[in-house]
Amino acid sequence: MRSSNPVFSRRGFSRDTGYAGFNAPPQAGGPAAPPYAGTNPYAQGQQYVTQAPPQHRPMTMDDVVARTAMTLGTVIAGATVGWLFLTQSLGFAIGAGLVAMVLALVQSFKRKPSPALILAYAALEGLFLGALSGFINDLPKMNGAPMQAVLGTMAVFVAMLVAYKTRIVRVTARFTRFVMIAAMGFVLLSLVNVLFMVFGGGDGLGFRSGGLGIVFGIVGVVLGALFLALDFKQVEDGVTYGAPREESWLAAFGLTLTLVWIYMEMLRLISILRGD
Repeated sequence: MRSSNPVFSRRGFSRDTGYAGFNAPPQAGGPAAPPYAGTNPYAQGQQYVTQAPPQHRPMTMDDVVARTAMTLGTVIAGATVGWLFLTQSLGFAIGAGLVAMVLALVQSFKRKPSPALILAYAALEGLFLGALSGFINDLPKMNGAPMQAVLGTMAVFVAMLVAYKTRIVRVTARFTRFVMIAAMGFVLLSLVNVLFMVFGGGDGLGFRSGGLGIVFGIVGVVLGALFLALDFKQVEDGVTYGAPREESWLAAFGLTLTLVWIYMEMLRLISILRGD
């Protein structure tokens, strides 16, 4: 199952795990195929091999948690610096955000995860988020809004994790298609709104204020929550089918991107609700 997260949508985790595929039935008299035959998204080749040792130590959930904590910790460290020193230098912060976006795109198209690239992205993204959050916090009626957005993001993460683990939310092919179509529509509307703002002035299509803005913000947060479910599924599959340990960096990167998305949408929604 592929996630609609841009990191996961281009490819799954590495298939170089040492376990072969089960696309052909076993030969007469040969060993029976394992019960998960034909379901391994990280399998390779056309034949199956029994007791084939992995070429790399397989990824564990502890690896994913550790790498995600390291990546998010770097975002938080960068955000602290941005909040303290860059609130009045939004030009520099926006530049850091643009560079972070470029690094995210580069990592998304690399065949293997690069820890240095991922941590550099996290640091620059943190600088941008910290400076922007500090600037918004200083606006009239907006004091405390960034903290509310952080708490809201944490609440969405925990709620979706519980919903996924209890199978209230089940990630299926149909679920994935729905989320991908909804995400493409959301991004397209956002781009159209920006174009209307640039060339027509004002609030564009009205997605940044009023009732329509609130609805659009809620949709953005919900989409972020659905991205989390897809990411959880991808991580679960990677651990189950023995993806290489280095792929835990890819999991951390994808989860970080999704959490940043949710935080930004949450902050925008709070800003609209506060009437600023």
